[in-house]
Order: sequence, then structure tokens, then C-alpha cells
Amino acid sequence: MCYENEHPAKEVSEILARDFVLRFDLFHVSVFLWIVYRLSEFDDVLDADEIDTVSLSKICFHGIPDKPGGLRPLCWKLLLNYLPPIKSNWIETLKRKRELYNTFIEDLIVMPGESNTDDKERVDVTLHDHPLNLNPDSKWQTYFKDNEVLLQIDKDVRRLCPDISFFQQGTDYPCQKIVNANGQRLHHRVQHTVLKSANVERKGLGVTKIAVSVRKATEDYAPLSEGGEAHWEVLERILFLYAKLNPGQGYVQGMNEIVGPIYHAFACDPDPTWRKHAEADTFFCFTNLMAEIRDFFIKTLDEAEFGINSMMSKLTNQVRANDPDIWLRLHQQELCPQYYSFRWLTLLLSQEFPLPDVMRIWDSLFADENRFSFLIHICCAMILLLRDQLLAGDFATNVKLLQNFPSMDIQIVLSKAAALAGKTL
Repeated sequence: MCYENEHPAKEVSEILARDFVLRFDLFHVSVFLWIVYRLSEFDDVLDADEIDTVSLSKICFHGIPDKPGGLRPLCWKLLLNYLPPIKSNWIETLKRKRELYNTFIEDLIVMPGESNTDDKERVDVTLHDHPLNLNPDSKWQTYFKDNEVLLQIDKDVRRLCPDISFFQQGTDYPCQKIVNANGQRLHHRVQHTVLKSANVERKGLGVTKIAVSVRKATEDYAPLSEGGEAHWEVLERILFLYAKLNPGQGYVQGMNEIVGPIYHAFACDPDPTWRKHAEADTFFCFTNLMAEIRDFFIKTLDEAEFGINSMMSKLTNQVRANDPDIWLRLHQQELCPQYYSFRWLTLLLSQEFPLPDVMRIWDSLFADENRFSFLIHICCAMILLLRDQLLAGDFATNVKLLQNFPSMDIQIVLSKAAALAGKTL
């Protein structure tokens, strides 16, 4: 006997499969159309002879598409006021800035006793100046002081973003003035010292055994051979020049975490005409960004309006206004914001999330019309999203939780932050 629906379960599964494929295709079509729409928004703004910076900020606030790859570097250059809004001025601006950066390299990264002239002849300046000269104006005194700063920079850039290999890799555009000049590579000036030690082992009346071992400080990122430069070496030069040109502030630990994502974006630009100048462009964008957040890095300005203590107070007040229970819990546990939010705010969350998420966060931060007030909303959202864990945890558990923010879809965090700011994302 044969039934009309001999395999009903099979027919149902086939129908469900067809329905799933249809829904799956519709989802991808909708995503594709959304991407096309978003790219058209950027095209409309960026194709104009004069960039409407207000419109650019509005669309960048919602995130800059990862592809095409050159979109984010270009938008960041505009948002950080490196490129002027009038496009016809770009060529002249870029030429002037990049030539200025090359001048910085020539003038500031120089070994005492070496000439800056083109005759390639070594000029002996030790006749009146030498390494033991205590005169504050001595080039050697300046050199030794610079090396103290350089040593810290060297340590910091070598351990930047250890979860990715990008900064260990070689750049396609090493600075020829550096890699082809003996003694001017910065990491050579603070080379880790190699120490030899001997372990003496003796048992009873037997023969004494001496084992010689070589110990040296571990290097997270090893320098490349002469003629090549790793990306971290480029960052070392950028930070050193920034410290030299800003003696009132100098270099402060953490600046490496700020410059890293900017350089990564610029050095990964698919257009080689932009990528080859990633170092100079990064330097000026980083300098402009630091001008806006410099108060975070200067201890004497901690109590200023945009100093770090003021920012932490604003965060605490926002948590209290949006969730009194969490605020009370942290207050009762005496879990001060200094224990976790100091790093969040100072480093613009660059150590709390993977690099792709950091870059997405910075899209919104750089586009913030109030310049980084949205940072407070993001930090508050991070705390509120951990509500259940924080209310249930003790002091030690909560400190660990906040200092090691759990993996989470960054869009959830940003949507929550936008809601706190009265915006949609």
C-alpha cells in the first residue's frame, strides 16, 4: 500500500531548509544593501570639494566601514584636523607636513660627534665637548638624558599589542635616513646589556663544575637586520620625536597605546601613496590627539576640568544617576574608580578590547561633537552591562572583573552608551 505522504518528516525538513535558505539570502541581501547605503553616505561627503565636517562626524559616529580599507585612515585624518576640509589644499598641506617631519628626523635623531652635513665626513665635536662634560648645554648631556626617556619608550613599544604580530613585522617603507646610517637607530642606543654568569657546583670532594651561562633581558620584539625596520621601531621614533618636541610633557607610559592604533590604521591603508607616509601622518595625528587629551597625562592637571580625576568623578556620577544600586555596591566595597577607570579613560579603552574593537570605538570618539564626552558614556555602559556580576560579587571579584573586562560584542557596549547619551547607534 502506498501513501500520498509516505515521508512527511522529510518533506517538512525540505520545506524548512528552503525557507532557511530564503531567509538566509534575504538577510545577506539586506546586509549588502545596508553596506552599499553606508558607503554611499561616505561617498557623498568625501567627494565634495569641501568636506562638511559636521556631516562627516555624524556618519563616522556610527562606525567607519572596514572595507574599503582606506576609508578609516582618511576619515581619521580629517576628524583629527590633520587634513583641511578644502580638498584642493590637501597636496600642499601633506607636502609641508611630511617635509617638516623629515626635518625633525634629521635634526633631532643625531649622535654626538656626527655631522648633519651632506659631505658624509665625521666632524669631531669632542674638542670642546665630551661624554664627561657636565655643562647643561653639552650635546652629550642631552644625549644621556634623552636615552633615559628612550629606554622607557623602547620597553613599551616592544610589548605593544602582543596578541597580534603586526608590530613585529617589517614595514615596506623603512626610513632610509635611519636604516642606512650607522649608529642612528634608536634601539641601538639602549641595547639590552648581555651579562655572563657562572654557576659553581661542587659535590663533596669531587671536581668543581663551572657552568657559564649568558643571560639577558628578554626582548618581546626583536629588531630587524640592517636595512629593514619593524613597525615597532617606527613607533619608537615617533614617540621619541614627540617627547623631544614637547619637553614640558615629555613621554608618559601609555602614549604607546594611543599611537599604536592610529599607526596601524595608516600603515594598513591599501593605497601605497598614503601608506608610504604612514609614519609622518601618524606623528601629526597623534600630536593633534594628544593636544586634546594631554590633561590625562600631566599630573599637575589631574584636578583640571578635563583632568583624569575630574573625568573619573563624572563617570562615578553617571553610574550613580543611571543605576544607584551598582553605585551603592561599589561605594560600600570602597571600590574606587582609580582601581579600574584610570586606565580606561587615560588610554581611551585601548587596553580593554581587541584592536578591531578599539578602532571601532575610536570612530565614535573622534567623531564626538563634544570631544570625548562619549568616552564617559562608554565607560558607564561597561559598568552597567556587568550589573548582575557586580551586585553578586565581593570586592576582590569585582576588582578583577572591572580590571579585566569580559569579552563582549562591542556593538552592545556602544549601543548602551549611545542610549545613555540620548543618541541612537
